[in-house]
Amino acid sequence: MSKATMTREKTNFPDTLIIVAAVVLLVAILTWIIPSGSYDYQDMDINGRIRSVAIDGTYHVIDKSEVTTTGFLGFFASLYRGCVDAADIIFVILCCCGTFGVLVKTGAFHSGIGILLKRLGKRGLLMVPILMAVFGLGGSIFGMASEFYGFYPLIIGLGIAMGYDAMFGFAVIACGEFFGFMGATMNPYTVGIAQNIAGLELYSGTGFRAVCFVCFELLAMIYILVYAKKIEKDPRKSLLYGEASIHSFSEGALDEYRFDVSDMLVIADMVVTLVVLMLGLMKWGWDYPELCGLFLIMSMVAGVIKKWSPNKWCAEFIDSAKTVMWGCILTGVAKAIVVVMKDASIMDTVIFSLSNLLRHAPGALSAQLMLLVQTLINFFIPSGSGQAVATMPIMAQLSDMIGVSRQTAVLAYQFGDGLSNIFWPTADIVIICGIGGIKLEKWYKWFTPLFLMTFLLQMVLVEIAVLIGY
Repeated sequence: MSKATMTREKTNFPDTLIIVAAVVLLVAILTWIIPSGSYDYQDMDINGRIRSVAIDGTYHVIDKSEVTTTGFLGFFASLYRGCVDAADIIFVILCCCGTFGVLVKTGAFHSGIGILLKRLGKRGLLMVPILMAVFGLGGSIFGMASEFYGFYPLIIGLGIAMGYDAMFGFAVIACGEFFGFMGATMNPYTVGIAQNIAGLELYSGTGFRAVCFVCFELLAMIYILVYAKKIEKDPRKSLLYGEASIHSFSEGALDEYRFDVSDMLVIADMVVTLVVLMLGLMKWGWDYPELCGLFLIMSMVAGVIKKWSPNKWCAEFIDSAKTVMWGCILTGVAKAIVVVMKDASIMDTVIFSLSNLLRHAPGALSAQLMLLVQTLINFFIPSGSGQAVATMPIMAQLSDMIGVSRQTAVLAYQFGDGLSNIFWPTADIVIICGIGGIKLEKWYKWFTPLFLMTFLLQMVLVEIAVLIGY
């Protein structure tokens, strides 16, 4: 073995599972150090749903004897409990990937994409802004995130078919939807809840948030297109050069298919399903159970259209679902971080400490610190609606004290929640990396410069909001 090979083996980055487990261990240690405490909560009707909302000024310390700090066995037990707590999202991942795996294996998408790429020719990169706009609007208007999980294998495969790499396709959908989620215009799960709690008119200030949405999406598009051009000039510039993707289309697959009537029906099946899903989410209060049910029906209908036997459908569904088993385990382990924090009651302590930092901050820095605080809190409370009900009652009161409008406080919250969803290992990035077969360390290497640029853009937009009295 050469010295160069030995060096490479010694400097190999730890597996993503080890990284996330290390974070769980760190938080477990912190449960012995960070004081336990809690706010009092009250039930409120927010947009037709009863939610427990923190009451500002009610934080109190809890004795460590009354909570569960995580010991040696507790650390390993929390990994199991995290998987149990994440059972709903794990099944969504399996269902989405199984379903869209079936749809991809019908060949309809290969045929459609092949024809589209042939027609676009060298203009194939035009698909980037189109796709990002679609996913971005879904996140910005409807608050769609997990609803797009099933598209990851397809868009990643498309990116590879276009001559780029898995990171390219992954970034198109990940940045598209989560930058849209961050630049939320009418997202009911973030803006809707936060404005309700802050006592603002529902969806007021949409114009400025629409400008923010466009700015974020444009920045991400430019970053992705620059990366694509680098790979186009030199494939070795790819961060995944030489690595196989679990979602690659077979070589020459796009030329083997012809777009016939059955392919059109499969595409129509998907479009109709997604329209029904959007209506259900917006009007009928649907959630994960209905999403999974619809997706299963969609994949079965696609099988019938292609004249598959029931056994073939089962085989293809299970084969597709197998590819994300690693991601499912990773999702459960990441959930253990939240389990450990809840056991020790340290979440509210973190919120209380960070809110005190804001109370004593210079006025000129208050809005920027509010953005930073919300970004940090998203590590501990990665749920958009969960973070809103836990922090906005406190931030709304604080904004009055420090001279920042409540509308700007909501803006800082949605920025902090949205961007770090694809950065903190406690949030969605672990889930979608698992689905996409992308190593977390590779994603950080690609995304960190964009994260920093976007955070700076957030600071500028927050400052503009302050200056114009938003």
